[in-house]
Order: sequence, then structure tokens, then C-alpha cells
Amino acid sequence: MTQRLTAFLSYGFRPFFLFAGLYGVVGMAAWLALIGLNTEAASLSADFPPSQWHAHEMLFGYTTAVFAGFLLTAAPGWTRRAPIAGGPLALLAVVWVSGRAAVWLSAYLAPTLVAVIDLSFLVLLFGLVFTTLTTGSKRHLVFLGVLALLFSANAMVHLERLGFTGNSAGAGHLLALDTYIVLITVIGGRVVPAFTRNTLRRDGDDDPLPPRPWLDRMAILSVVAVLVAGQVADDDALLGGLAVAAALINGLRLVGWRGWRILDQPIAWILHLGYGWMVAGLAFKGVALLSGTIAETTALHVLTIGAVGSMTLGIMTRAGLGHTGRALRVTPAITFAYLAVSAAAVIRVGGPLLLPDYYTAVMVGAGVSWCAAFAVFSWVYWPILTRPRLGQE
Repeated sequence: MTQRLTAFLSYGFRPFFLFAGLYGVVGMAAWLALIGLNTEAASLSADFPPSQWHAHEMLFGYTTAVFAGFLLTAAPGWTRRAPIAGGPLALLAVVWVSGRAAVWLSAYLAPTLVAVIDLSFLVLLFGLVFTTLTTGSKRHLVFLGVLALLFSANAMVHLERLGFTGNSAGAGHLLALDTYIVLITVIGGRVVPAFTRNTLRRDGDDDPLPPRPWLDRMAILSVVAVLVAGQVADDDALLGGLAVAAALINGLRLVGWRGWRILDQPIAWILHLGYGWMVAGLAFKGVALLSGTIAETTALHVLTIGAVGSMTLGIMTRAGLGHTGRALRVTPAITFAYLAVSAAAVIRVGGPLLLPDYYTAVMVGAGVSWCAAFAVFSWVYWPILTRPRLGQE
């Protein structure tokens, strides 16, 4: 037991990827229960409005856990320092769990206490990552800015609950989502072509995917422009135009990565698929704002379920194998999980358009597909994330 606990707390990806997988199931199952009981009348033990609770926990519960696992694992590699492990990592894990408990029990706790407990996770994560990143390349300090944005976004949600603002929770959720989309553009721009290039070289291509730094810069700037406009501009035409432009630029970037050449490698194509969902989400957002022919919430779910869901699952499955000494090949069960996330996005987006009279059934179908994906991930990766690295048992 001691050996397994030591292994579990040896790297940030271990507890936080496992927490994310389990919470992907638990958080969505709770949302399905709310839907089934009529979201207008039902509530958990939380006093958040149901849709606000759902958005908050998917963004600041599930997704932030994945980001924490990624950052705590990548930062030591960037700076060649020892990873955050042992007691400090255990404390951070406890604070994350406490934040989830505080939000779930917010009907019985003072709003100030809920805010302090929930926001403490990002503060502690910032401090731990700060001690690692400040000794390495300055370019990675941008991730401290990302954590500051996420803290601000979460604070905007709690400020509304505390009565200091009238309607800041929605803007906070949008800021968090847009921050994650920027992260997908930045991190995806590194890992997707790198992993694809490695795969193509193994297949005999000596010069795959020539770099296009000008397009990489344009892709990132276009998504940052959407984030900034979403917070400061009250102009649907401007924001819609920026979203369409970002979709076109990032779509061109995605095509240049030649994802069709690695369709026999699920662990590689899932990242292309996730990036493709992001491109589609930006396009949907632009169309929604410019024409009003589709609901903006439709575009948001393309980005959250499709892009964030697929990219986080792809990163977790790959990093979980690579950092535990395993071959970078996923099982058929994980390939099913990849497809189930995309199925959830298709059902959530297409269902209300095609079957408007069966809205609740469609929502449940999308949620069940999501839960299936993360239940499979949690089952397959539990032993991978809780046992010592191969060769060290």
C-alpha cells in the first residue's frame, strides 16, 4: 500500500488525471439526475442555479483538474527540476476535493466560505507551479498568466453569488472556456504536429510537416482576439466575425498537420479530432452570433464537449502511458472512449435541432455517452495511474 501511495503521489498527472476521469462521470451523472427531475424545480445540495452549477463544475472541476495534472507534469520537464510530489501534491489534491465538496454542499455553507475553499485550489496551484517555472525558460511563465485568468474567471462566478456583482457568472464561465480554447491552440500547436511528425517518421517519411511559424502565430492571436472581444466588446457582429476568422485560420493550420495520414493510430488522431472540434466550435459560434440561425449554447457545447472533452482525454491517455513507461498504444476500450466523447458532442448539438420535441431525452443521451467515455477511461487507467512505473514494481 505504501509503495502504491508513494507512486500515486509521485507526479501530478497521477491523482489529477484520475480525479478528472472519475469526476467526469460523477459530475455528469449528477447533471443527468437534475435533468430527469426537472431542472426548474430540482436542485442538489448546492444553491447554484442548476445550469450554472453544471458549467462551473465542468470548467473548474473537471477541466481544471486535467490542466493541473498536465502543468505539474510538464513543468519539471521544461525546467529540469524535481516534480511536485508527496505531501505538497497530497495537499493540493485535498484542496481540489474540498472545493468540489464545498460547491456541492453550498446550500449549507456560507457563500464566502465556499468561495475561499474553491478558489484556494488555483491559488495553491499557482504557488507550486511558480516555484518550478521561475527557474526555467521565461516563455513558460505564460502559464502563470493562464492560472491568473482562471482564478479571475472563477472569482467572477463567486462574486455574483456573494452579491457583489449582478451578472458576472456567465462572463466568468465564458472567460474560463475561452482560456481553455487558447490553451488548446497553444498546447495543441506543439503536441499535435510533434506527435504526428514522430508517427510519420516511423512510417518512413524523412521530412514530415514542415513548420509554419507565421500560421502558428496567427492561429494563437486569432483565438486570443476572440477571448478579449468576448470580455470587453458588446458587439455580436465583431465577435462573430473574429470567431469565423479564427475558425478559418485554425482550420488551415489543422489541415497542414495531415491527420488523415495517421488514422491507424487512435492515440494520435484523437488530438486532430479534438482540434477539429475546436475549429467547428469557433465556426458555430461565428454563425450563431452573425446570423442567429443556431443558438450560441450550441456552439458552446461543440467547444466544451467536442474540443475540450476530446483534447483532454487525448492528453490524459497519452501522458498516462508515456510517463509510466508504457508503449504509446491505446486499447480498443480507450478508442471507444474517444469516439463516445465525439458521439456525446454530436448528440448534444444535433439532437435539439433534429428532435426538438425530445430535448430531455437528447440531453440524457449525450450525458450517458460522456459518462461512458470517462467511466472506461477511469477503469482502464486506474491501475496505470495508481501503480509504480513499469520496471519499478
